[in-house]
Amino acid sequence: MELSLAQWALALLLLAVLVLYECSPSFKYFCKMAFYNGWILTLAVLAIPLCALRGRSVENMKIIRSMLHHVKHLYGIRIEVRGLENFELAEPYVVVSNHQSSLDLLGMMEVLPDRCVPIAKRELLYMGTVGLACWLGGIIFINRRKTDDAIGVMSETARTMLRDNVRVWVFPEGTRNHNGSMLPFKRGAFHLAVQAQVPVIPIVMSSYRDFYSKKERRFTTGRCLIQVLAPMATQGLGPEAVPALTDRVRQAMLDAFEDLSEELCPGQEPPAPQ
Repeated sequence: MELSLAQWALALLLLAVLVLYECSPSFKYFCKMAFYNGWILTLAVLAIPLCALRGRSVENMKIIRSMLHHVKHLYGIRIEVRGLENFELAEPYVVVSNHQSSLDLLGMMEVLPDRCVPIAKRELLYMGTVGLACWLGGIIFINRRKTDDAIGVMSETARTMLRDNVRVWVFPEGTRNHNGSMLPFKRGAFHLAVQAQVPVIPIVMSSYRDFYSKKERRFTTGRCLIQVLAPMATQGLGPEAVPALTDRVRQAMLDAFEDLSEELCPGQEPPAPQ
């Protein structure tokens, strides 16, 4: 059977894509990131009807977590978790974690405790199917541009945590940090913990430089270490103690981050902390 000109052109195009994928790390990086984002969108579509049966509920995070748990295997990323015993608290708590890239979602789904929801920027709510799935999962949205609105949401969150035994996950850097260290922490998560008088549990994900670099356009297989640090109590603390609490938590996380990253990539000098 003879191939038409269009079929030949398609075959050549596919061959060129395969050659580029194997020979160009940058092209492979963009392909992998495009698939990652597209697959997340697809999984959100699949999750929506399942979550909708219960309505908006923190329990839907179990569905979302189970649907995302396999993604690490698609990319050959091995995740090792240490310190899970630090989650063995009956009371609510605030989880704080470093924020490196959109790949943090994989680490989050690996260790996300029961009845725990992230706090996210409000813009995520308007990202189509992903926003709807997040809303059904009980994710808490804040408008970071309007301080009064953010404070109001945090106050309501503190009441919800205590009333419904909910835990929250916050990225205190406020934005993704690709430089391999940690940005200064914003204090909202720590004000929340002090207001609710609940512990802060720091979680540290090691540097991704073993397998991922946005600057270098590199995305290969690799290993990530996640350390759950011991809870830090806030009982009896007032608003005046928040700056010191923030600094103490950040320093503990930075020390753990450097230790984990050195274990993965010995001899590589980490960037200076900001």
